[in-house]
Formats: sequence, C-alpha cells, structure tokens
Amino acid sequence: MASCTQCGYALYRQSAVPLQGWIALVLGTLVVFAIANWFPIASLSAQGLVARVTLADALLLTWQQGHEFVAIMTGLFGLVFPLGQILFLLWALMALRAGRLPDDFHYGLRVLRAISVWSMIPVLLLGVLVAIVKLAGMATVSVEPGLWAFAVLSAMMTMLSRVSAHRLWRYAEDQGLAPVSGELLGPADTAADCLECGYVQPWHHHEKQSCGRCGAALHWRKPEPLARAWALVIAAAILYIPANILPVMNVRLPTGVSSHTILGGVVELWRLGSWDLAVIVFVASVVVPMTKLFALAVLMVKRQWKGVAVQRQRTRLYELVEFVGQWSMLDVFVVILLSAMADFPGVSQITAGAGAASFGMVVVLTMFAAHSFDPRMGWDHRRREDGAPEGTPRQKENAHEAHKENA
Repeated sequence: MASCTQCGYALYRQSAVPLQGWIALVLGTLVVFAIANWFPIASLSAQGLVARVTLADALLLTWQQGHEFVAIMTGLFGLVFPLGQILFLLWALMALRAGRLPDDFHYGLRVLRAISVWSMIPVLLLGVLVAIVKLAGMATVSVEPGLWAFAVLSAMMTMLSRVSAHRLWRYAEDQGLAPVSGELLGPADTAADCLECGYVQPWHHHEKQSCGRCGAALHWRKPEPLARAWALVIAAAILYIPANILPVMNVRLPTGVSSHTILGGVVELWRLGSWDLAVIVFVASVVVPMTKLFALAVLMVKRQWKGVAVQRQRTRLYELVEFVGQWSMLDVFVVILLSAMADFPGVSQITAGAGAASFGMVVVLTMFAAHSFDPRMGWDHRRREDGAPEGTPRQKENAHEAHKENA
C-alpha cells in the first residue's frame, strides 16, 4: 500500500487478485444480480392472500401510487446504477485483457466513477431485512431466493468496489496502454492530479487546462468548494425538517389509517422486540444525517485549524462523512419495499408519505455537498503559514526531500 506522506490517505493498494480473477468475479456478480432481481425477495400470506415481491414490483407499485420521484430515486440507486457499475466494469476489464483501449475508454471510466458512488445494494439488503421484520406480525413471511441472492450480491459488490476507475487506469499504466502518472513532471514543476483518472501532471497557473490522459477539465482545487458545499448543506438542513415532521409512510388497515414518521418507525421496531434493527435504523436515518450536516459545517467553518495532527483528524472526518453518506437512504428503501410486501387489497396497504421524498433529497444533497467540498484547503492554509504559497516549486522540493527521508 502506498500512503500520502502528509495526511496518511491510502493512494494505492496492491491486489493479489489478477485481472482474470476480477473478470470472473464481475461475471459472477452479473449472474447473481439477475437472480436477485428475477426471483422474489419474499412471499407473504395473510387471510388467504399471497404476495410475492421483487424489487421491480416495489418500484412499479410506488410509481402507480403516485410517488414517481421516490420510485425513480430508489430505482436508480438500487437497480440502474448497480447494473451500470457491473457492465462498465466488465467492459473496462475486457478492454484491458484485450490489450487495447477503445477510443471512448476515458468516457466509460468517467461514467463508472460517477455511478459507483450511488450504487446502494448493501443499503437495499438491510432495507429488505427491516421490512420483513416489520411485517412479521402482520403476515406469514417466507424467504425467497431473491433475498439470498441480494445477500451474496451485496458481498460481491463490496469486493468490486476496490476496482475503482483510478485502479483501472493503473492497470492500463502497468500494461503500457496509458501514460504513466507523473512521468512528465520536472524538478521545478507544480504537480496537479486529475480527479477523474488520477493522472499527475504539470500545472500551469492561470491557464485553463485539460487532463493530458483523459481530457477532463483540470483544476488545482475543486471550483468554488465552499460556496457549493454551503448551498447544498443549507438546502439539506431545510429539507431535513419536513423529512422528520411529515410521515414517511401511511398504513391503511380495516381498523383505520395511520401515519408513521422516521422516529415512529424506530419506536415500532423496538416494540416488536427487534431492538437491534431499531438501533440500526435510528443510527442510519437520524444520527447519520445529523452527523453529516454537523461535520460538514465544522469542516467548512473551522478550515483554518492549525497543526498536522488536527489536519489529519479533519481528513479522517471527511472520509467518514463520505463513507456513511449512502446509508441514510435506508428508510426510503424500507418504505417502497413495505408498499409491495403489504399490498393486500381490503386487508392492508402501505404507501409512501411526503416525508420519504424529502428525506431522500436530504441524502442526495448531503452526498453532493461532501463531493463538492475539498479537504485539501486546510493543508493549503498550513502551507501558507509555513511561508510558501501552495503549489510553489519550493514546496515540491520540500515534499521530495521528505519522500526521500521516508524511503
């Protein structure tokens, strides 16, 4: 593993799995993905009525109930983006195996990098488990092959997340199919790296520049990081209020209609005896969104904290915000799955509430805010305190000397 000598971030991890092994894993993942979405996740029976539910059924029913935005959002995160990640990854690995990169290779890896962040199969799996527990007292629940396939798919997608777009570019470098990162840097050059492909290259100040390898727009730092991140955080904080006040789902039973908020769902799980799932849902749906908003605000307000140790802690905090970002989507997945599992005309019906769309937007906005923020700004401030403006040859020489000492 290669780590940054300044902040400790892992820049590269060597894998014992060869290229052929990754291709085999991707093909296996594609088969499991088909099984998980073709076969029912669970079957439920109540008063002589039987319902067998797939993810596609849940999305279609949510759309028919008039919640098109929730259906589109969960369909993208649980179906379209995971499938796109698998297919683009397979295409890129097959191109590397053939020893020839197609002309649109860089475009394909840009798409792969963009959609991988929004692939939420593990969150969907946890949502299925929570939905089954919630309905266990209302109907007889039987586990179907789709649930086991989603469990395997979750593990396989987690393994495939190590094969990022940057790693694929490194594979191309190793095979001599792409320019090697950093090979054009001179002793007095200022280094800049491309966020899309990781290519390190000379940076020309005050000039519009494109990446010399993938053609993406090259920036010394993310454009307007504070303004964009603040706007997204404020919008998410505003939407977080109706997301918690408005019901995320409405339950219609022969005895009447009831509405449930996020905290109401947590309390219901606790009363059912599933205290472990209640804690998980509370953390994912309440603690995590509030933590993300607070952490991002702290990072942006206190960006001039001093000291290497403090800056490293800030970097770890930013990594944590990025890692937990997608898990807040748990409650939205639970709602659409419950709507399909409890769809027994005349007996029970569950529909998404207005809070579900608001909560989904909170998750999306906080993830965009994390991606817009640039954690390197704190390190830039420390460099200015050392007497050298960021990106100067003097800094590059100092970093080079530090690298030699560490080696």
